Order: sequence, then C-alpha cells, then structure tokens
Amino acid sequence: MDRIDAMRLFTRVVEQRSFTRAAQDMNLPRSTVTDAIKQLEARLQVRLLQRTTRHVSPTLDGEAYYQRCLIILADIEDAEMAFAGAKPRGLLRIDVHGTLARHFLLPVLPDFLAQYPDIEFYMSEGDRLVDPVREGIDCVVRVGKLKDSDMAARRLGGLEEVTCAAPEYLRRFGTPLSIDQLQGHHMVGFRSSATGAVMPLEFSVNGQPQQVTLPSTVSVSAAESLVAAARMGLGIIQVPRYHLLDDLVSGKLVPLLPQCPSTPMPVSLLYPRNRQLSPRVRVFIDWFSKAFAARNQ
Repeated sequence: MDRIDAMRLFTRVVEQRSFTRAAQDMNLPRSTVTDAIKQLEARLQVRLLQRTTRHVSPTLDGEAYYQRCLIILADIEDAEMAFAGAKPRGLLRIDVHGTLARHFLLPVLPDFLAQYPDIEFYMSEGDRLVDPVREGIDCVVRVGKLKDSDMAARRLGGLEEVTCAAPEYLRRFGTPLSIDQLQGHHMVGFRSSATGAVMPLEFSVNGQPQQVTLPSTVSVSAAESLVAAARMGLGIIQVPRYHLLDDLVSGKLVPLLPQCPSTPMPVSLLYPRNRQLSPRVRVFIDWFSKAFAARNQ
C-alpha cells in the first residue's frame, strides 16, 4: 500500500473510530487495515492511535497527522482535477431531511448528475444532529435556527410558513381572525427532535414576533404525520408552505391569519469547518445553493 492510500485509510479509521468500520468503508479486510496502520506508525516512528477493545481514538500526534492528511488528500484531488478538463469524481455523501430532499433536491438531482457523471451520490435522511467527520458525511442540509457548533454554515434561504386547519376543524371550532381569537382552539403539537418539547406557533404582530402555545391532544415528531393529523381535523398546524401546496389548492386545508405570518424558517448547508473541501463537495454546494433558490421562489 502506497503512502497516499495509507493516508486515506488512516483518515477513515480516525473518522469512524473503528478499524472494522473503516475496513468496511474501504472494502478491505480488517487485517489489511490493521497491518497498514502498524506499518504507517513504524515508518513515522510515532504512535498515531490509542486502541481499546471498544474504541479507537487519535493521539495528539495522530490528530496532528490527521489534519495534515486531510489537506494533502484534498490538494491531490485538486491537482488531478486541474488536468485535461477533468471533472470532480468520487463518492459524495449528503445528509438531509427526507421531505426537504424530495421537494428541493431529488427533482433536480438528474441535472447535477448529468453535469458531473463521475460523482457517485449517496443521501441519508434524518433531522438528528449528525457528526459528519465520524460518519463520513460531506455536508448536511438542515432547517431551523442553528446551534453553536464547530461546523461551517452556508445560508441557502428561508421557507415561508403557513398556519392552517381543515374545514371540518373550522366548522367545529370557528375560524380565528386574530391572534386573540386563538383562545379556545387546539393545535397538533410538533415535538422537537432535539428537546422533545412541543414547539409553539410563531406569528409576527405589528412587526414583533409572538409565540402561542395551544393545547394539543395529539403531538407528533414527523412533518408528514403533522399534515395528516391536520387533514383529519385534529387541530391547527404551522408548517412550510411547500408541504401543503396540493392541500391548499384542493381546499383540504385552509390558511389562517395571513396578516400575521411567521418568520421564514432558515435553511442552511453545513460542513466540517476544519476539513478542506474536496472539488466534488464544492461543486455540490454551489449547485444546490442555486437550485434551492430557484425552487424556493
């Protein structure tokens, strides 16, 4: 195994914190990975990894070497791409919420793959806070306010939200025409995946944000279930408009309080701050920023 391949293998062991998972990622026998790391440490005459029966972590020297490897590997990929008009290639790993992906990413993904046919695209779906370095994710698309983290973020735009309810619900409880008239109403609760708490409805009243929490007999943790519960007349909901385009046109859901719109939900693309971006990641970030803006008009 040459030095460059050894560097690639070492970075995956560090990121996965496991020889076994790194071997699976690289499609190699575990014994090959173990031997390659031993040879690398012998050549450098330094211990790079701390090993226990359950965990692998870099030593201080290993962490320093890992950071240098990331720069060197990215520079090699840049250099190779610069010749003969070569386009980015290799595996691109993205994590994005499934509903967002199905509306904003997947419909235009063929265009991206046509421009970059040598990129292999892998998308995982979720709304949990992933560890992109350890899990080998190149970038993450998330909706909502960002917490402080060691990830760099690029703001893609904002999602217009709409407050609505089913006609059957409004026949039973009446149609609120102001924030004050929400008293006596119910909402379908949406529980935060981060805190487990039911998130309040948010409105803008005379330019000032105002939060309202209504009683909720039913609460859910998925956007699809939230919309389905609203269609059944179980309460008022507030979600990005793109979730509801067909329901609003068909009349299955009725928009409420348009004079008090909530602040658009921010959409951001995050990636490791301390990792030099590969060409395939850079072209994806630039492409998806434009694609999202075009579909979010």
